[in-house]
Amino acid sequence: MDIKTESELNSKGFYKLSWIARIGFGAGDLAQNLIYQTVATYLLFFYTNVFGIDPAAAAFMFLIVRLVDVLWDPFVGAFVDKRNPKLGKYRSYLVLGGIPLTGLAILTFWNGFSGQLWYAYVTYVTLSLLYTLVNVPYGALNASLTRDTDEITVLTSTRMFMANIGGLAVQFGVPILIQHMSPNNDWSKPAASSAWFIVMSIYSVVGLLLLIYCFTQTKERVVMDSDKIDTVKYSDLFTEFVRNKPLRVLAFFFITAFAMMAVGNSASAYYMQYNIGRQDALPIFNALGSIPAFIFLPLVPVIKRTIGKKRLFYVFLTIAIIGMAMLYFISVSPTLKSELWLIYVAQFIKSTGVIVATGYMWALVPEVISYGEWKTGKRISGVVNALTGIFFKAGFAMGGVIPGIVLSITNFNADIEKQAPSAENGILWLVVIIPAILLALSMFIISKYELEDDKIDAINREIESRHFNK
Repeated sequence: MDIKTESELNSKGFYKLSWIARIGFGAGDLAQNLIYQTVATYLLFFYTNVFGIDPAAAAFMFLIVRLVDVLWDPFVGAFVDKRNPKLGKYRSYLVLGGIPLTGLAILTFWNGFSGQLWYAYVTYVTLSLLYTLVNVPYGALNASLTRDTDEITVLTSTRMFMANIGGLAVQFGVPILIQHMSPNNDWSKPAASSAWFIVMSIYSVVGLLLLIYCFTQTKERVVMDSDKIDTVKYSDLFTEFVRNKPLRVLAFFFITAFAMMAVGNSASAYYMQYNIGRQDALPIFNALGSIPAFIFLPLVPVIKRTIGKKRLFYVFLTIAIIGMAMLYFISVSPTLKSELWLIYVAQFIKSTGVIVATGYMWALVPEVISYGEWKTGKRISGVVNALTGIFFKAGFAMGGVIPGIVLSITNFNADIEKQAPSAENGILWLVVIIPAILLALSMFIISKYELEDDKIDAINREIESRHFNK
Protein backbone atom coordinates (compact mmCIF):
# COMPACT_ATOMS: atom_id res chain seq x y z
CA MET A 1 0.00 0.00 0.00
CA ASP A 2 1.48 3.39 -0.97
CA ILE A 3 1.98 6.37 1.37
CA LYS A 4 -1.11 8.22 0.21
CA THR A 5 -3.34 5.20 0.65
CA GLU A 6 -1.93 4.55 4.13
CA SER A 7 -2.62 8.16 5.07
CA GLU A 8 -6.20 7.85 3.86
CA LEU A 9 -6.64 4.64 5.84
CA ASN A 10 -5.27 6.23 9.02
CA SER A 11 -7.80 9.07 8.84
CA LYS A 12 -10.82 6.97 7.87
CA GLY A 13 -12.96 6.32 10.93
CA PHE A 14 -10.37 7.71 13.38
CA TYR A 15 -12.02 11.10 13.78
CA LYS A 16 -10.82 13.84 16.10
CA LEU A 17 -13.74 15.75 17.57
CA SER A 18 -14.02 19.44 18.40
CA TRP A 19 -14.53 20.50 22.00
CA ILE A 20 -18.00 21.72 21.08
CA ALA A 21 -18.87 18.20 19.89
CA ARG A 22 -17.34 16.63 23.01
CA ILE A 23 -19.26 18.95 25.32
CA GLY A 24 -22.41 18.48 23.28
CA PHE A 25 -22.13 14.71 23.66
CA GLY A 26 -21.43 15.05 27.38
CA ALA A 27 -24.58 17.16 27.77
CA GLY A 28 -26.58 14.00 27.10
CA ASP A 29 -25.15 12.25 30.15
CA LEU A 30 -25.55 15.39 32.24
CA ALA A 31 -29.22 15.37 31.24
CA GLN A 32 -29.75 11.72 32.10
CA ASN A 33 -28.07 12.16 35.46
CA LEU A 34 -30.35 15.05 36.35
CA ILE A 35 -33.33 12.83 35.62
CA TYR A 36 -32.44 9.23 36.31
CA GLN A 37 -29.78 9.63 39.01
CA THR A 38 -32.38 11.54 41.00
CA VAL A 39 -34.63 8.51 40.61
CA ALA A 40 -31.88 6.02 41.46
CA THR A 41 -30.72 7.97 44.51
CA TYR A 42 -33.95 9.21 46.07
CA LEU A 43 -36.90 7.20 44.81
CA LEU A 44 -36.66 4.52 47.52
CA PHE A 45 -36.43 7.21 50.22
CA PHE A 46 -39.40 9.05 48.64
CA TYR A 47 -41.46 5.86 48.46
CA THR A 48 -40.83 4.77 52.05
CA ASN A 49 -40.90 8.14 53.83
CA VAL A 50 -43.12 10.42 51.71
CA PHE A 51 -45.32 8.32 49.42
CA GLY A 52 -45.89 5.71 52.12
CA ILE A 53 -44.86 2.32 50.70
CA ASP A 54 -43.49 -0.48 52.85
CA PRO A 55 -39.73 -1.03 52.21
CA ALA A 56 -40.25 -4.70 51.31
CA ALA A 57 -43.00 -3.81 48.80
CA ALA A 58 -40.77 -1.15 47.28
CA ALA A 59 -37.91 -3.62 47.01
CA PHE A 60 -40.11 -6.12 45.19
CA MET A 61 -41.31 -3.40 42.80
CA PHE A 62 -37.71 -2.46 41.95
CA LEU A 63 -37.07 -6.11 41.12
CA ILE A 64 -40.15 -6.30 38.86
CA VAL A 65 -39.10 -3.17 36.99
CA ARG A 66 -35.68 -4.64 36.27
CA LEU A 67 -37.20 -7.91 35.04
CA VAL A 68 -39.30 -5.89 32.60
CA ASP A 69 -36.11 -4.16 31.46
CA VAL A 70 -34.48 -7.50 30.68
CA LEU A 71 -37.15 -8.08 28.03
CA TRP A 72 -37.36 -4.49 26.82
CA ASP A 73 -33.66 -3.55 26.45
CA PRO A 74 -32.72 -6.02 23.69
CA PHE A 75 -35.86 -5.05 21.78
CA VAL A 76 -34.80 -1.38 21.88
CA GLY A 77 -31.22 -2.26 20.90
CA ALA A 78 -32.30 -4.26 17.86
CA PHE A 79 -34.93 -1.64 16.98
CA VAL A 80 -32.47 1.26 16.80
CA ASP A 81 -29.80 -0.78 14.97
CA LYS A 82 -32.30 -1.79 12.26
CA ARG A 83 -33.40 1.79 11.49
CA ASN A 84 -31.95 5.00 10.08
CA PRO A 85 -34.30 7.86 11.08
CA LYS A 86 -33.87 11.12 9.18
CA LEU A 87 -32.98 12.93 12.41
CA GLY A 88 -30.07 10.57 13.06
CA LYS A 89 -29.62 6.85 13.61
CA TYR A 90 -29.16 7.20 17.38
CA ARG A 91 -29.39 10.87 18.33
CA SER A 92 -33.00 11.21 17.17
CA TYR A 93 -34.16 9.22 20.21
CA LEU A 94 -32.73 11.84 22.54
CA VAL A 95 -35.68 14.02 21.54
CA LEU A 96 -38.29 11.40 20.62
CA GLY A 97 -37.76 9.54 23.90
CA GLY A 98 -36.66 12.52 25.97
CA ILE A 99 -39.98 14.38 25.85
CA PRO A 100 -42.15 11.58 27.34
CA LEU A 101 -39.30 10.63 29.72
CA THR A 102 -39.49 14.12 31.20
CA GLY A 103 -43.22 13.82 31.83
CA LEU A 104 -42.99 10.41 33.51
CA ALA A 105 -40.09 11.47 35.73
CA ILE A 106 -42.24 14.29 37.06
CA LEU A 107 -45.28 12.04 37.59
CA THR A 108 -43.18 9.44 39.44
CA PHE A 109 -42.57 11.99 42.22
CA TRP A 110 -46.19 13.13 42.40
CA ASN A 111 -48.00 12.22 45.61
CA GLY A 112 -51.52 12.53 44.19
CA PHE A 113 -52.19 8.84 44.85
CA SER A 114 -50.34 8.64 48.15
CA GLY A 115 -49.56 5.08 49.23
CA GLN A 116 -51.17 3.52 46.16
CA LEU A 117 -48.84 0.77 44.98
CA TRP A 118 -50.52 0.53 41.56
CA TYR A 119 -49.65 4.16 40.78
CA ALA A 120 -46.03 3.62 41.76
CA TYR A 121 -45.86 0.57 39.49
CA VAL A 122 -47.42 2.32 36.47
CA THR A 123 -45.24 5.43 36.66
CA TYR A 124 -41.96 3.71 37.57
CA VAL A 125 -42.29 0.92 34.99
CA THR A 126 -43.15 3.40 32.22
CA LEU A 127 -40.36 5.72 33.30
CA SER A 128 -37.86 2.87 33.10
CA LEU A 129 -39.05 1.86 29.62
CA LEU A 130 -38.66 5.43 28.36
CA TYR A 131 -35.24 5.79 29.98
CA THR A 132 -34.08 2.77 27.98
CA LEU A 133 -35.41 4.38 24.80
CA VAL A 134 -33.06 7.31 25.47
CA ASN A 135 -30.11 5.63 27.16
CA VAL A 136 -29.48 2.77 24.72
CA PRO A 137 -29.28 5.03 21.63
CA TYR A 138 -27.19 7.53 23.62
CA GLY A 139 -24.69 4.81 24.50
CA ALA A 140 -24.61 3.68 20.87
CA LEU A 141 -24.00 7.27 19.82
CA ASN A 142 -20.70 7.17 21.72
CA ALA A 143 -19.37 4.35 19.54
CA SER A 144 -20.59 6.05 16.36
CA LEU A 145 -18.54 9.24 16.74
CA THR A 146 -15.02 7.82 16.21
CA ARG A 147 -12.82 4.71 16.38
CA ASP A 148 -9.80 6.55 17.82
CA THR A 149 -9.08 5.10 21.29
CA ASP A 150 -7.31 8.23 22.55
CA GLU A 151 -10.23 10.36 21.33
CA ILE A 152 -12.68 7.98 23.00
CA THR A 153 -10.76 8.37 26.28
CA VAL A 154 -10.97 12.17 26.03
CA LEU A 155 -14.62 11.94 24.99
CA THR A 156 -15.42 9.64 27.91
CA SER A 157 -13.57 11.88 30.38
CA THR A 158 -15.54 14.88 29.10
CA ARG A 159 -18.77 12.93 29.25
CA MET A 160 -18.17 11.75 32.80
CA PHE A 161 -16.99 15.21 33.89
CA MET A 162 -20.34 16.57 32.77
CA ALA A 163 -22.21 13.57 34.16
CA ASN A 164 -20.73 14.40 37.55
CA ILE A 165 -21.89 18.00 37.21
CA GLY A 166 -25.31 16.37 37.03
CA GLY A 167 -24.39 14.11 39.92
CA LEU A 168 -23.35 17.11 42.01
CA ALA A 169 -26.61 18.85 41.18
CA VAL A 170 -28.49 15.72 42.26
CA GLN A 171 -26.50 14.78 45.35
CA PHE A 172 -25.99 18.32 46.66
CA GLY A 173 -28.80 20.32 45.09
CA VAL A 174 -31.80 18.01 45.49
CA PRO A 175 -31.62 17.72 49.31
CA ILE A 176 -31.03 21.45 49.74
CA LEU A 177 -33.90 22.46 47.47
CA ILE A 178 -36.39 19.93 48.84
CA GLN A 179 -35.52 20.66 52.47
CA HIS A 180 -35.75 24.40 51.83
CA MET A 181 -39.25 23.98 50.34
CA SER A 182 -40.45 21.50 52.98
CA PRO A 183 -42.33 22.40 56.18
CA ASN A 184 -39.80 22.75 59.01
CA ASN A 185 -37.07 21.84 56.49
CA ASP A 186 -38.02 18.18 56.98
CA TRP A 187 -38.06 16.37 53.62
CA SER A 188 -38.72 12.95 55.14
CA LYS A 189 -42.45 13.32 55.81
CA PRO A 190 -45.57 13.25 53.56
CA ALA A 191 -46.01 16.98 54.13
CA ALA A 192 -42.93 17.52 51.94
CA SER A 193 -44.55 15.90 48.88
CA SER A 194 -45.07 19.15 46.95
CA ALA A 195 -41.41 20.04 47.42
CA TRP A 196 -40.35 16.72 45.92
CA PHE A 197 -42.69 17.27 42.96
CA ILE A 198 -41.46 20.81 42.23
CA VAL A 199 -37.78 19.91 42.40
CA MET A 200 -38.21 16.86 40.16
CA SER A 201 -40.10 19.01 37.67
CA ILE A 202 -37.24 21.52 37.51
CA TYR A 203 -34.57 18.86 37.08
CA SER A 204 -36.55 17.01 34.42
CA VAL A 205 -37.20 20.07 32.25
CA VAL A 206 -33.55 21.13 32.41
CA GLY A 207 -32.60 17.57 31.49
CA LEU A 208 -34.83 17.70 28.42
CA LEU A 209 -33.22 20.94 27.24
CA LEU A 210 -29.78 19.33 27.58
CA LEU A 211 -30.90 16.27 25.60
CA ILE A 212 -32.00 18.59 22.81
CA TYR A 213 -28.61 20.34 22.92
CA CYS A 214 -26.83 16.97 22.68
CA PHE A 215 -28.96 16.15 19.65
CA THR A 216 -27.89 19.36 17.89
CA GLN A 217 -24.14 18.96 18.51
CA THR A 218 -23.52 15.31 17.55
CA LYS A 219 -23.44 13.34 14.32
CA GLU A 220 -23.08 9.61 13.68
CA ARG A 221 -19.97 8.80 11.57
CA VAL A 222 -19.06 5.18 12.40
CA VAL A 223 -22.13 3.02 11.90
CA MET A 224 -23.12 -0.36 10.53
CA ASP A 225 -22.98 -0.83 6.76
CA SER A 226 -26.46 -0.28 5.32
CA ASP A 227 -26.41 -3.68 3.59
CA LYS A 228 -26.14 -5.41 6.98
CA ILE A 229 -29.00 -3.59 8.75
CA ASP A 230 -31.58 -6.19 7.76
CA THR A 231 -29.49 -8.93 9.39
CA VAL A 232 -29.91 -7.47 12.89
CA LYS A 233 -32.14 -9.60 15.11
CA TYR A 234 -33.46 -9.53 18.67
CA SER A 235 -31.45 -12.69 19.33
CA ASP A 236 -28.18 -10.90 18.47
CA LEU A 237 -28.02 -9.81 22.08
CA PHE A 238 -27.68 -13.40 23.25
CA THR A 239 -25.38 -14.61 20.49
CA GLU A 240 -23.11 -11.57 20.91
CA PHE A 241 -22.91 -12.17 24.64
CA VAL A 242 -21.81 -15.77 24.04
CA ARG A 243 -19.17 -15.10 21.37
CA ASN A 244 -17.77 -11.78 22.65
CA LYS A 245 -15.65 -12.47 25.75
CA PRO A 246 -14.58 -8.83 26.34
CA LEU A 247 -18.26 -7.89 26.28
CA ARG A 248 -19.05 -10.53 28.91
CA VAL A 249 -16.29 -9.25 31.16
CA LEU A 250 -17.47 -5.67 30.80
CA ALA A 251 -21.11 -6.65 31.37
CA PHE A 252 -20.31 -8.35 34.68
CA PHE A 253 -18.14 -5.38 35.68
CA PHE A 254 -21.11 -3.11 34.97
CA ILE A 255 -23.50 -5.03 37.21
CA THR A 256 -21.12 -5.07 40.17
CA ALA A 257 -20.03 -1.44 39.72
CA PHE A 258 -23.57 -0.09 39.39
CA ALA A 259 -24.82 -2.25 42.24
CA MET A 260 -22.05 -0.83 44.40
CA MET A 261 -22.96 2.75 43.49
CA ALA A 262 -26.71 2.25 43.71
CA VAL A 263 -26.64 0.51 47.09
CA GLY A 264 -24.43 3.20 48.61
CA ASN A 265 -26.32 6.10 47.05
CA SER A 266 -29.72 4.73 48.07
CA ALA A 267 -28.57 4.48 51.68
CA SER A 268 -26.80 7.84 52.02
CA ALA A 269 -29.94 9.75 53.06
CA TYR A 270 -30.72 7.12 55.72
CA TYR A 271 -27.07 7.13 56.87
CA MET A 272 -26.80 10.87 57.45
CA GLN A 273 -30.25 11.14 59.06
CA TYR A 274 -30.19 8.12 61.37
CA ASN A 275 -26.57 6.99 61.89
CA ILE A 276 -24.90 10.39 62.03
CA GLY A 277 -27.94 12.39 63.10
CA ARG A 278 -27.10 15.24 60.74
CA GLN A 279 -29.71 15.47 57.99
CA ASP A 280 -28.47 19.02 57.38
CA ALA A 281 -25.03 17.67 56.39
CA LEU A 282 -26.38 15.37 53.66
CA PRO A 283 -25.89 17.88 50.81
CA ILE A 284 -22.16 18.23 51.56
CA PHE A 285 -21.76 14.48 52.07
CA ASN A 286 -23.44 13.82 48.74
CA ALA A 287 -21.54 16.60 46.97
CA LEU A 288 -18.28 14.93 47.96
CA GLY A 289 -19.52 11.99 45.90
CA SER A 290 -19.11 14.12 42.78
CA ILE A 291 -16.47 16.78 43.52
CA PRO A 292 -13.46 14.47 42.92
CA ALA A 293 -14.64 14.16 39.30
CA PHE A 294 -13.68 17.75 38.60
CA ILE A 295 -10.17 17.14 39.89
CA PHE A 296 -9.34 13.68 38.56
CA LEU A 297 -11.41 13.00 35.44
CA PRO A 298 -9.49 15.56 33.33
CA LEU A 299 -6.33 13.61 34.27
CA VAL A 300 -7.69 10.22 33.15
CA PRO A 301 -6.20 10.34 29.60
CA VAL A 302 -2.73 11.03 31.06
CA ILE A 303 -3.12 8.42 33.81
CA LYS A 304 -4.28 5.79 31.32
CA ARG A 305 -1.36 6.46 28.98
CA THR A 306 1.08 6.32 31.91
CA ILE A 307 -0.02 3.19 33.78
CA GLY A 308 -2.40 1.44 31.37
CA LYS A 309 -6.13 0.79 31.64
CA LYS A 310 -5.98 -2.24 33.94
CA ARG A 311 -3.67 -0.58 36.46
CA LEU A 312 -5.95 2.45 36.37
CA PHE A 313 -8.82 0.25 37.53
CA TYR A 314 -6.71 -1.52 40.17
CA VAL A 315 -5.37 1.72 41.67
CA PHE A 316 -8.65 3.56 41.90
CA LEU A 317 -10.77 0.61 43.02
CA THR A 318 -8.26 0.12 45.84
CA ILE A 319 -8.52 3.80 46.76
CA ALA A 320 -12.30 3.41 46.95
CA ILE A 321 -12.02 0.41 49.29
CA ILE A 322 -9.61 2.34 51.54
CA GLY A 323 -12.10 5.21 51.73
CA MET A 324 -14.91 2.82 52.65
CA ALA A 325 -12.81 1.21 55.37
CA MET A 326 -12.13 4.66 56.83
CA LEU A 327 -15.84 5.49 56.72
CA TYR A 328 -16.69 2.27 58.55
CA PHE A 329 -14.26 2.77 61.44
CA ILE A 330 -15.28 6.41 61.82
CA SER A 331 -18.97 5.48 61.87
CA VAL A 332 -18.68 2.82 64.60
CA SER A 333 -16.78 5.14 66.93
CA PRO A 334 -19.06 7.44 68.98
CA THR A 335 -16.20 9.94 69.29
CA LEU A 336 -15.02 9.95 65.69
CA LYS A 337 -18.45 10.06 64.02
CA SER A 338 -19.20 13.34 65.74
CA GLU A 339 -16.35 14.87 63.73
CA LEU A 340 -17.99 15.61 60.43
CA TRP A 341 -14.74 16.56 58.75
CA LEU A 342 -13.47 12.98 59.17
CA ILE A 343 -16.60 11.63 57.49
CA TYR A 344 -16.12 14.13 54.68
CA VAL A 345 -12.48 13.10 54.17
CA ALA A 346 -13.41 9.41 54.00
CA GLN A 347 -16.25 10.16 51.59
CA PHE A 348 -13.90 12.18 49.35
CA ILE A 349 -11.32 9.36 49.23
CA LYS A 350 -13.98 6.73 48.55
CA SER A 351 -15.58 8.84 45.85
CA THR A 352 -12.27 9.54 44.12
CA GLY A 353 -11.73 5.86 43.53
CA VAL A 354 -15.32 5.16 42.52
CA ILE A 355 -15.61 8.09 40.11
CA VAL A 356 -12.44 7.39 38.13
CA ALA A 357 -12.96 3.62 37.86
CA THR A 358 -16.66 3.76 37.01
CA GLY A 359 -16.17 6.76 34.75
CA TYR A 360 -13.48 5.18 32.62
CA MET A 361 -15.42 1.93 32.19
CA TRP A 362 -17.61 3.67 29.59
CA ALA A 363 -14.56 4.04 27.32
CA LEU A 364 -14.49 0.24 27.03
CA VAL A 365 -17.95 -0.01 25.45
CA PRO A 366 -16.82 1.16 21.97
CA GLU A 367 -13.94 -1.33 22.24
CA VAL A 368 -16.19 -4.35 22.75
CA ILE A 369 -18.43 -3.09 19.93
CA SER A 370 -15.43 -2.97 17.59
CA TYR A 371 -14.32 -6.40 18.75
CA GLY A 372 -17.74 -7.80 17.82
CA GLU A 373 -17.61 -6.01 14.45
CA TRP A 374 -14.15 -7.48 13.82
CA LYS A 375 -15.50 -10.97 14.51
CA THR A 376 -18.80 -10.78 12.62
CA GLY A 377 -18.73 -7.77 10.29
CA LYS A 378 -21.78 -6.23 12.06
CA ARG A 379 -21.38 -3.10 14.19
CA ILE A 380 -24.40 -3.63 16.45
CA SER A 381 -23.87 -0.65 18.76
CA GLY A 382 -27.51 -0.54 19.85
CA VAL A 383 -27.64 -4.22 20.74
CA VAL A 384 -24.38 -4.07 22.71
CA ASN A 385 -25.53 -1.00 24.61
CA ALA A 386 -28.82 -2.76 25.32
CA LEU A 387 -26.86 -5.62 26.83
CA THR A 388 -24.70 -3.36 28.98
CA GLY A 389 -27.92 -1.54 29.84
CA ILE A 390 -29.45 -4.74 31.16
CA PHE A 391 -26.46 -5.27 33.42
CA PHE A 392 -26.18 -1.74 34.75
CA LYS A 393 -29.94 -1.66 35.35
CA ALA A 394 -29.59 -4.96 37.16
CA GLY A 395 -27.03 -3.16 39.30
CA PHE A 396 -29.49 -0.33 39.85
CA ALA A 397 -32.12 -2.94 40.74
CA MET A 398 -29.84 -4.28 43.43
CA GLY A 399 -29.54 -0.70 44.62
CA GLY A 400 -33.28 -0.74 45.20
CA VAL A 401 -33.83 -4.35 46.20
CA ILE A 402 -30.92 -4.85 48.59
CA PRO A 403 -31.53 -1.69 50.68
CA GLY A 404 -35.24 -2.44 50.86
CA ILE A 405 -34.60 -5.98 52.07
CA VAL A 406 -31.91 -4.95 54.55
CA LEU A 407 -34.06 -2.16 55.98
CA SER A 408 -36.97 -4.56 56.32
CA ILE A 409 -35.10 -7.37 58.08
CA THR A 410 -33.25 -4.95 60.41
CA ASN A 411 -36.56 -3.43 61.59
CA PHE A 412 -36.21 0.04 60.08
CA ASN A 413 -39.20 2.23 60.96
CA ALA A 414 -39.70 5.47 59.04
CA ASP A 415 -42.15 6.74 61.68
CA ILE A 416 -39.54 7.09 64.44
CA GLU A 417 -36.60 9.47 64.72
CA LYS A 418 -34.19 7.15 66.57
CA GLN A 419 -33.71 3.79 64.87
CA ALA A 420 -32.97 0.52 66.64
CA PRO A 421 -29.28 -0.53 66.72
CA SER A 422 -30.07 -3.32 64.26
CA ALA A 423 -31.45 -0.79 61.75
CA GLU A 424 -28.42 1.49 62.17
CA ASN A 425 -26.11 -1.47 61.58
CA GLY A 426 -28.10 -2.41 58.50
CA ILE A 427 -27.73 1.11 57.11
CA LEU A 428 -23.97 1.00 57.75
CA TRP A 429 -23.74 -2.29 55.85
CA LEU A 430 -25.48 -0.62 52.93
CA VAL A 431 -23.19 2.39 52.93
CA VAL A 432 -19.88 0.59 53.43
CA ILE A 433 -19.68 -3.19 53.77
CA ILE A 434 -21.76 -4.35 50.80
CA PRO A 435 -20.27 -1.74 48.41
CA ALA A 436 -16.73 -2.72 49.49
CA ILE A 437 -17.43 -6.39 48.75
CA LEU A 438 -18.78 -5.44 45.32
CA LEU A 439 -15.67 -3.32 44.64
CA ALA A 440 -13.40 -6.26 45.38
CA LEU A 441 -15.47 -8.41 43.03
CA SER A 442 -15.26 -5.70 40.35
CA MET A 443 -11.47 -5.72 40.60
CA PHE A 444 -11.37 -9.47 39.99
CA ILE A 445 -13.73 -9.20 37.01
CA ILE A 446 -11.82 -6.43 35.24
CA SER A 447 -8.59 -8.43 35.58
CA LYS A 448 -10.05 -10.74 32.88
CA TYR A 449 -10.39 -7.94 30.28
CA GLU A 450 -8.01 -8.61 27.39
CA LEU A 451 -8.36 -5.66 24.97
CA GLU A 452 -5.23 -3.60 25.62
CA ASP A 453 -4.80 -0.44 23.54
CA ASP A 454 -2.42 -1.93 20.97
CA LYS A 455 -4.79 -4.84 20.35
CA ILE A 456 -7.94 -2.76 19.92
CA ASP A 457 -6.09 -0.27 17.69
CA ALA A 458 -5.01 -3.12 15.44
CA ILE A 459 -8.57 -4.45 15.36
CA ASN A 460 -9.99 -1.06 14.38
CA ARG A 461 -7.41 -0.60 11.63
CA GLU A 462 -8.16 -4.03 10.22
CA ILE A 463 -11.88 -3.21 10.17
CA GLU A 464 -11.23 0.05 8.32
CA SER A 465 -8.92 -1.70 5.87
CA ARG A 466 -11.78 -4.05 4.99
CA HIS A 467 -14.01 -1.07 4.18
CA PHE A 468 -11.22 0.65 2.30
CA ASN A 469 -10.48 -2.38 0.12
CA LYS A 470 -14.14 -3.05 -0.82
